Amino acid sequence: MTEKKPENRYVNDLRRYRYTQAQVLRFSGVIVPAGLSVVFLAAVALFVAGDQVRFGEDWVLIAIAAVIGGYMALNIGANDVANNMGPAVGGRVLTVGMAVLIAAVCESAGAILAGGDVVKTVSKGIISPGEAIDVATFRALMLSALFAAALWINLATLLNAPVSTTHSIVGGVMGAGIAAAGFELVNWPTMAAIAASWVISPVFGAACAAALLFFIKKKILYTADRLAEARRWVPVLIALMAAAFAAYMAMKGLKKIWRPDFVEVAGFALACAVAAFLWAKPYIARKTQTLTQSRSDLYTLFHIPLIAGAALLSFAHGANDVANAVGPLAAIVSTVGQNDGIAASVEIPFWVMTVGAFGIALGLGLFGPKLITVVGQKITRLNAMRAYCVALSAAVTVLIATTLGLPVSSTHIAVGAVFGVGFLRELLENPNKRKLRPGHKLNATADEAFNSKSYKSTRRLVRRQFVLSIAAAWLITVPAAACLSALIYAVVRSL
Repeated sequence: MTEKKPENRYVNDLRRYRYTQAQVLRFSGVIVPAGLSVVFLAAVALFVAGDQVRFGEDWVLIAIAAVIGGYMALNIGANDVANNMGPAVGGRVLTVGMAVLIAAVCESAGAILAGGDVVKTVSKGIISPGEAIDVATFRALMLSALFAAALWINLATLLNAPVSTTHSIVGGVMGAGIAAAGFELVNWPTMAAIAASWVISPVFGAACAAALLFFIKKKILYTADRLAEARRWVPVLIALMAAAFAAYMAMKGLKKIWRPDFVEVAGFALACAVAAFLWAKPYIARKTQTLTQSRSDLYTLFHIPLIAGAALLSFAHGANDVANAVGPLAAIVSTVGQNDGIAASVEIPFWVMTVGAFGIALGLGLFGPKLITVVGQKITRLNAMRAYCVALSAAVTVLIATTLGLPVSSTHIAVGAVFGVGFLRELLENPNKRKLRPGHKLNATADEAFNSKSYKSTRRLVRRQFVLSIAAAWLITVPAAACLSALIYAVVRSL
């Protein structure tokens, strides 16, 4: 037997060291975020425990509910916020770190400054408790719904599936409500409207984003003088985005601070559009003087509008969706000291709002980059122009749906918009483009083989596995959260 050469031993030792180092780094990438999350939840529990005078005998229940509400907020930050920042990252306008920082600041600001609107204790009218359930049952119902929704969103994040947090909490409330008092407790017309939004939201988002992208391609990219057309049309597009986001913020993001009527919203949007156009016209003129006719240069014209749009979407998301994290918690807090009767609606206390805002920001920073990468890079290839279409379509679609009274999910809209721009690219870029795939069929001539349908393939610019997995996650969100909630409710009531 021959001994190994010393240099070979050194090489093997170095390989083992590198492997061990890689495993330690991988392990630390999991344990550190999990540890920080545990510290946050422990701090929430200690805060409630330190204020036992306010909560009296119910402080243990409130502490448990607050921890679950914080856990829900962490999961919303990890999953839902990716829909706003993913396109900007995919378009190479922002790094993942900058996207996380901007989103964390804007989400927290939206939640604390403009959030906390009146929250229905039955979560958007899914159930109508009335006199059918007592306070103890109602507390168990809300606790189960909150925990089930958080668990489902956590599982969806692990599976790289962006899901609707609103639908998750809706399913949780429905499942626990059925377990508590039967099917008659559920408001089925509301559930039917929510089910319809599974189709309405992504289709609206996809159609709007595809239409915007098609317009830009025809008016700017597919022209002889791209810079001249950009000077003409990009200020108009920026003005359109300003109007859409002004109306979006007035109707959705600032509804606690300002509740304008339709005329006021229209006037505010028009004023913002005019101001944006007057700013964009000379800015784009100066910018194009240093650019070439290449597409990559034209994409830079959309950087600032895209960053502003993503930030505003995050602000509005924080103002609206923080209630999904802490609405049931606020409902439980509202029952402190009550032995009979359940309020139809409650105000979210400031400390509850703070738990939701900080939890969303922390969850985004610790776990959000995973879904940001999926939405921004893995579904289809984005650039600044396509990402701009996604962001603008999200605002426009929510405005249209709100005006028509249609229940839609911002998550479904944003992801549907990403799919929309991807499928439009396939439609526009695939004609007369085909490639051979190896097979076993023999053909008489090369032309026959080339023209054979079995050997013809189109360029797929959207990864189909994400289409199927995300659509499946959307479809089963409500029933999955409902089943989890019913099971948790049964366990809670048996204790």
